[in-house]
Amino acid sequence: MDREFLVDLFAGFGPVTIRRMFSGFGISADGINFALALRSGLYLRADETSFDKFEAAGSKPFSYETRARSMTVRSYWQVPAHLYDDTDEFALWAKEAFAAAQRAALAKQTRKKRAVPRSEGAVKEAGLQSNRTKSSKAESSKAKSGKAKSSGTKKAVSKAKAAKTRKAAKSPTKTSATGRKAASGRTTRSASSRTR
Repeated sequence: MDREFLVDLFAGFGPVTIRRMFSGFGISADGINFALALRSGLYLRADETSFDKFEAAGSKPFSYETRARSMTVRSYWQVPAHLYDDTDEFALWAKEAFAAAQRAALAKQTRKKRAVPRSEGAVKEAGLQSNRTKSSKAESSKAKSGKAKSSGTKKAVSKAKAAKTRKAAKSPTKTSATGRKAASGRTTRSASSRTR
């Protein structure tokens, strides 16, 4: 199937976007893919509401072969042969396929929304835990730096005390010498005052 054929076929449905995809084309409207044109044929999107209609028309779901097995994709069904001759009826089938694709897109968004709060909550919780860890690390580093500061000030204070003690140790001898002089002066005076 070529692009021009597909444009003519979907004309009754409305404007579509046809993009190169796999071995053929993906057909979408409003950004929602609802049909596939592949080597094996043209497929429309289907769901529980339209499976019976496709089966009644003798259509089969899209399938492909892998090395291990045959895979069936029930969300896309082959367009019944009689629709290629009746573009008005084809447009109705295409509209139903588009509606099925919209429902699938809506269900997918709903699943994502349900999943997002859980993951956001987990992210928020992880963020809170990492913030707690960061704050506890910050507090512990503050405490360590505070201890370092306090130990630094303690060292400075103890050095100052040691220096004062050394000065005091040196000064009592000086003081005691001067005190002796003063005391001896007093005794001298008192002795002289006694003699008078």
